[in-house]
Amino acid sequence: MGDYVWGNTKTQFFFNLTPETILNAIENTGFKVTGRCLSLNSMENRVFEVEIDIDDKDVHVPSDRFLVAKFYRPGRWTKEQILDEHNFLLDLKDNEIPVIAPLQINNETLFTDKETNLYYCLFPKRGGRIPQEMSDEQLEITGRLLARIHNVGSIKKAEHRIILNPTSFGRNNLKFILDQKIIPTHLESSYQDLVEEICEIGEPLFKKTEQIRIHGDCHWGNLIVRDEEISFIDFDDMLMGPPVQDIWLVTPGKDAENTRQRNILLAAYETMRDFDNSSLKLVEVLRAFRYIHFSAWIAKRWDDPSFKNAFAHFEDQNYWEVQTNDLRVQLRDIKTITSPYPLY
Repeated sequence: MGDYVWGNTKTQFFFNLTPETILNAIENTGFKVTGRCLSLNSMENRVFEVEIDIDDKDVHVPSDRFLVAKFYRPGRWTKEQILDEHNFLLDLKDNEIPVIAPLQINNETLFTDKETNLYYCLFPKRGGRIPQEMSDEQLEITGRLLARIHNVGSIKKAEHRIILNPTSFGRNNLKFILDQKIIPTHLESSYQDLVEEICEIGEPLFKKTEQIRIHGDCHWGNLIVRDEEISFIDFDDMLMGPPVQDIWLVTPGKDAENTRQRNILLAAYETMRDFDNSSLKLVEVLRAFRYIHFSAWIAKRWDDPSFKNAFAHFEDQNYWEVQTNDLRVQLRDIKTITSPYPLY
């Protein structure tokens, strides 16, 4: 795959995905449904909790009566890219790492709905809560689990997935944003200059780091805790990238407490896998790329009414003033960290 981040066909939307269509798709995989279908929160794809009709003897916990169906947004990922996600999850499951992998039905994990032509897959329902804060012990557990995820991720490549670098997350996103003419004229050149300088500084740093299969979007919202066990969910944004991408998203702050938490996480991580501490210089570059990528993501989805509702401020001048100022702060921090004569 090339470096462009949105797939190889024009994005379409889910206006023809009805409850009947959803239930029919699940029954076509061999399950019998009761008719109960609940929409779950997801901006990018469409995800539903569906009750299935199964024998009482097969129910060990209440969640056994439900499946989670994920319908992929058309045009975002190719079939091969989705299968890279599924193969990574199955590899992790085979290594007894707590993830929620797609169900295999007749050795297949990805299906095509005949009515809508949408790709979809099914997951078992697993209960849990998103952590509001993490104890030191939970940070240690997360660090060891991330190391194990990266050990598995390094075994093989995701041949069709995005490679996280200044081109894919920086320059290509910038080009798309500029082509849409959405930045106020008086801010456009400043925004462009900031992104280009951040990419230029980041380029040699990326060349020094390994690129392996990683979660890619490993913030707390993609961790769930149940009975003190931590599981990783939502590998939709998995990619080939530096391991530090997953590290900084779990410990995203810039203050002393965050540094303490990151040190705890990394100490636990290094009991299972070596970590290149020099890659910590990438953290602020990666944070800047996340800002840029987020704006490009909204811009790409702007014809979807749900995005207009969720991000009504996107077309306001203030949004782009904040984005430009945030990138300016990032550039300052990046220069401080990467300077041979640190300012601190």
